[in-house]
Amino acid sequence: MDSITQAALGAAIGGAVLGRRLGRKAVLIGAALGTLPDLDVIIDYGDAVANVTQHRGFSHSLFVLAGLATLLALLSARLSRTRDIPLARWGLFFGLILLTHPLLDALTTYGTQLWWPLDVRPAAWPVVFIIDPLYTLPLLVGFAVALITGRAQRPPAWGLAIACSYLVIALGARQLVEARITPLLAERGLQQAPRLVQPTPFNTLLWRVTVADGARYHEALVGVFDGDTPPMLETYARGIGLEAAALDSPRGRRLDWFAGPFLRYEVRERDGRDTLVATDLRLGFPGFHPFAFTLATREGDDWQPVAVSQQLPSASRGNREALARLGGRILSPAPMLCTSDFVPREWLIRRPGPC
Repeated sequence: MDSITQAALGAAIGGAVLGRRLGRKAVLIGAALGTLPDLDVIIDYGDAVANVTQHRGFSHSLFVLAGLATLLALLSARLSRTRDIPLARWGLFFGLILLTHPLLDALTTYGTQLWWPLDVRPAAWPVVFIIDPLYTLPLLVGFAVALITGRAQRPPAWGLAIACSYLVIALGARQLVEARITPLLAERGLQQAPRLVQPTPFNTLLWRVTVADGARYHEALVGVFDGDTPPMLETYARGIGLEAAALDSPRGRRLDWFAGPFLRYEVRERDGRDTLVATDLRLGFPGFHPFAFTLATREGDDWQPVAVSQQLPSASRGNREALARLGGRILSPAPMLCTSDFVPREWLIRRPGPC
């Protein structure tokens, strides 16, 4: 999630646990520690692929943060002037503030490397978009009331309870979407294919379903208020013929570890040379994917890995129209929104009849 949300979450937890004992200090400490793991963004790992795939790494590890929480609890119990707070309470205070940060990030599309330094893919169970005002607002209100009035426990606790309830509702919406898309995938023989179900930007009412299918991938939009309107799948090429060349480079292998089958490969001309580009299909919207990376350039008949990978702007078009139509699609299946309206025709394999 964004840093404002993480700060508000830390403040809410800080107030709920020690607001009565520490007053405003509890929410201020919580806000500061709530954003601490995201300071890894200031680290430059050398190129665009490394910076994206290393983010939410060591600083989001449950092992690292649990150790830090233990250390802070021991120091606070020994050095704090507030002697009536037991060590267990300090441990709960620091532990919840620090550990909920990566756990909340794990509820977004890109997930988190919870188990760093173990070499496993980031854990991700998408329930909320990386920025969701309906989740953040109750936390901010509780934070603001605590700072203004000095009532540092009850308002943050209420904000936390409302935000957690919103996550439960979002989980229910996801289950509804899964139930609606599963019969269609079974009909197409895709029930075992890797799938990604995630909310579209800033809401939990309209969900995007992406299904990896070897050389192809499929996209669908499923809304909570779609009623009996069946989902439809639009099918695109993944550029699978370029995958072997991508995997010959260390950055290509790193992206494969990071995104798995949710990558599309293409050739773009840059500076008069053919350049192999990999696009992460998970974040964004068809035609508006923000993470595209250079991997190699063509030298004769061969591909040579680039010395430093660069992040490229998405090959998008019609941004305003897409956002307007996406907003209109949230509450109703009409007007129809076809993702293929916003991508180059050469990517498209199958466009359903209603489009």
